[in-house]
Amino acid sequence: MRVTIFGASGLLGKALLREWHGDEIVGVCSRDADLCDSAQVRAAVERTRPDWIVLAAAYTYVDGCETNPQRAFAVNRDGAVHVAEAAKRADAKLLFLSTDYVFDGTKTSPYETDDRRNPQSIYGRSKAEAEARLLEMLPGCCIARTSWLFGVGGKCFPDTILKLAATRTALDVVNDQRGCPTYSVDLARAINQLCRQDASGIVHVTNAGDCSWFEFAHEILARAGQETQVQPVSSVQMARPAPRPAYSVLSPASLHQYEIALPAWQDALGRYLLERAA
Repeated sequence: MRVTIFGASGLLGKALLREWHGDEIVGVCSRDADLCDSAQVRAAVERTRPDWIVLAAAYTYVDGCETNPQRAFAVNRDGAVHVAEAAKRADAKLLFLSTDYVFDGTKTSPYETDDRRNPQSIYGRSKAEAEARLLEMLPGCCIARTSWLFGVGGKCFPDTILKLAATRTALDVVNDQRGCPTYSVDLARAINQLCRQDASGIVHVTNAGDCSWFEFAHEILARAGQETQVQPVSSVQMARPAPRPAYSVLSPASLHQYEIALPAWQDALGRYLLERAA
């Protein structure tokens, strides 16, 4: 199987290249093909001749999307359409990485794949509109929604917390947003399995369990042996340009249909800390 990975220089892209074995894998970075340029995208797909395309590239700076919506939609929505067009021409299958931000966060039970999209941020809207367009263009594509991604090789919440803890005695972390931390290694392995099973439709892919950002930070510092105190605060106290879902836990039912189950986020965090220290 030949696989082309768009976004190969990103946190997830790096994990996909490391973890995918037994197939012919080609990584495509922004310097190889600009998602906003349909001709460059088409050329990259024609050159690599994939059976599967994994679209892990995106403009993921959530607050930056609020101040630069044009770029957010150009990359996250229109860029995805360009990849889908190229996939259709090449008769390749497509797996698109999406996000919990397509939901409004008003539920109090895990979101299912068929729950209504109602994004509250520009980032969420750009990904939600991409989902809708791709499902129209390629009904057999796979949309893998994930959340709270962390891993080595890029900026992520655990890395930020550990760096701040090295210079501070206390950290304020929001305690009224709840979601599922997801380790890039586990996500990459799940994507591999989904492609091998010719997955289609929407699948929620996160590590098992859920927590608040405060609980996540507390666990990070405890496992790292840091004595920095974590203080819970509200989202109002830590106001950000882009609204975040208060509750964005994703149900694993769709993933379990493929007989794939990811480890608990605490287990994943322990492995991340070992990888980070290596």
